[in-house]
Amino acid sequence: MEAKYHRVLIKMSGEALAGPLNKGIDFGFVEKLCKAVKRCLDLGVQVAIVCGGGNYWRGAQDGGDRMVRTRADYMGMLAITMNCLALLDGLEKQGVEARIQSALGTDKLAEPINRDRAVRHLEKGRVVLFAGGTGEPYFTTDTGAVLRALEVDADVLLLGKNVDAIYSADPKKDPNAKRFSAITYREILEKDLKAMDAAATQLAMDNKLKLHVFGLKDPENILRAVSGEPIGTVVR
Repeated sequence: MEAKYHRVLIKMSGEALAGPLNKGIDFGFVEKLCKAVKRCLDLGVQVAIVCGGGNYWRGAQDGGDRMVRTRADYMGMLAITMNCLALLDGLEKQGVEARIQSALGTDKLAEPINRDRAVRHLEKGRVVLFAGGTGEPYFTTDTGAVLRALEVDADVLLLGKNVDAIYSADPKKDPNAKRFSAITYREILEKDLKAMDAAATQLAMDNKLKLHVFGLKDPENILRAVSGEPIGTVVR
């Protein structure tokens, strides 16, 4: 197997880390994810990761109108940091060096976000875990993932989701939903598809960031995406 990309940013949903438990951390699944990441490194690929926090808390959804939205969003950023700590531990168990950089002030747990330092880590073969989202409320981790991918000059944003591709509708609800193997950002926006939120999609399109969407239920799909296999959906 040969790598198609030199530097990638992998966006993992928080729900993926929960595995079949649907809540919290499934350490067996995290181990499989970390083994797949290690195999990417063995191929010479530089890897950065952004993780969601939905296995613990989703700000707008869980906070709703029951608390101040900004506080609910900051709780979500802390959930992301918890997931990054779990991934850090899992990667180290595989013999992989990793560093957490956070957009929040968590000095005892992570370095502050620093583009140049992050790139140096990547060049030394370390995985960089970006925690804390964008550091600001009202933004999703999708936007954070696009932002970090652009900051570190990633060749592609690998978006691991609970579905295996981009569809014209929710395939769980609509058996006639069309599956796309390739699509443009403009089509995503015009068709109001839910690959990423609109702000993240617009930012990626404006900066010509390549996006590859695939299912994360099988962690080996990370390797398949890195090697350029025709899985999921490629967005240009």
